[in-house]
Amino acid sequence: MGRRSKGSVREQPGPAGYLIVDKPRGQTSHDVVDAARGWLGIRRVGHLGTLDPQATGVLPLVVRGATKLAPFFGHGNKTYVGTVRLGAVTDTLDGEGEVLKRYEGVLPDEATIRAALAAFVGEIEQIPPMFSAVKRGGVALYKLARKGEEVERESKKVVVHRLEVLRFDSPDVEISVECGSGTYVRTLAHDLGQALGCGGYLASLRRLQSQPFGIELAHSFEVCEEAARAGKMDDLLIPPEKGLDFPIVRLAAQGARRVENGGDISPGTLERSRPGTRVTALGADGRMIAILELRADRRLWPLRVLPA
Repeated sequence: MGRRSKGSVREQPGPAGYLIVDKPRGQTSHDVVDAARGWLGIRRVGHLGTLDPQATGVLPLVVRGATKLAPFFGHGNKTYVGTVRLGAVTDTLDGEGEVLKRYEGVLPDEATIRAALAAFVGEIEQIPPMFSAVKRGGVALYKLARKGEEVERESKKVVVHRLEVLRFDSPDVEISVECGSGTYVRTLAHDLGQALGCGGYLASLRRLQSQPFGIELAHSFEVCEEAARAGKMDDLLIPPEKGLDFPIVRLAAQGARRVENGGDISPGTLERSRPGTRVTALGADGRMIAILELRADRRLWPLRVLPA
């Protein structure tokens, strides 16, 4: 018998939604996606924001038709708890890399550290680390870094909403960070060390929130593996409409069919809303059907339609 291609393998049917995984240390985000594909028996799984291999915590995955919703995420705030180790600089800016330089002097006290951290709150400039997924000429920087190459990187503006010291036990500083998307906590750790004149790197990191999903919604690998053995993985999924901050409209059967076929519908009570207003459309059975947008013609048009 001929070998079937991946595209011809029938995937396990089930609902669309989000699976929030508490990523363990040492796993890449893609490793977690691959694991989830095995747990669910499907290929349509993606993630909503990379976590470094050494980091743990909230990694939201999109499952089945919810993969179509990925473009509507990525701009929410992130919350982390991490440990900055002062007194050394590494090539990866974290504890996984090689030490490039050690500081032999007396390390700064807590008051000096708190004062230095204040300069990193608000809109700041960051240079992406070489060991990152940022691309240069179509090639990820970490691939160049592994070859020993270092290239010029443009700084970018990021926002740090809150940055606090939770605990100080020299040389370690435990910090809490709330920041906008695109912020590298590794770079924060390195830049703090530079500002203090003693060097520093990120020794550990745990993500507690990737809006709108918090750690209380996250499942460990052990829980997911047990659910997979019991055939109950779909019970762990969060319905797709729960992750979107859009008003909800419920459609009758005729309107739902029209939207599923790419057609527009009447806005109803949304007629006086501003063009560009987006809503989540549910069918009579409560299943999410689509994201709709109010256009200048005062009609609701589908932006994304989820497969049945």
